[in-house]
Amino acid sequence: MNRLGAPRRTPATQLASLTVRGDVGHPTTLTVRDLREGRRQHRAEVVFDCATSGPQRHVFEGPLLREVVLAAHPLFDTRRRKDRSRFALAVSGGDGHHTVLTWAEIDADFGNAPVLLATRLDGEDLDPAGSQLVVPADRCGARYISAITQVWVGAWPGTR
Repeated sequence: MNRLGAPRRTPATQLASLTVRGDVGHPTTLTVRDLREGRRQHRAEVVFDCATSGPQRHVFEGPLLREVVLAAHPLFDTRRRKDRSRFALAVSGGDGHHTVLTWAEIDADFGNAPVLLATRLDGEDLDPAGSQLVVPADRCGARYISAITQVWVGAWPGTR
């Protein structure tokens, strides 16, 4: 399977999870089920180019990345736009891939990109494989990180 569909194997008693950490007031670890329950699930029908498999069409469902991160209480002043705009998010996956986004990309006052932490792919739950980062506006699938293990949130170096 390509990296989008490749499940991360975990023992039956262990569920795939991701950690939200960094400059947050409440670091947290969440399973795919945690991401699905108690959070509004958004749907994204996407088409992107995969370097190894060509055009891909998928339907993803999951909460917005910004809503999940906001629940961890990032250490910025939510009322001050310039304070928020100096924050970055680094996403790491069990598939060995990583990417960086800016808070301004996903913040409703700036780019308002509907970036998801997918809990379902084409109608199938991602519980055994782990959540997937979905960047619907990307033409290329390079930022579609599978089996997310960590979302690090922090101020850009030298801006404190």
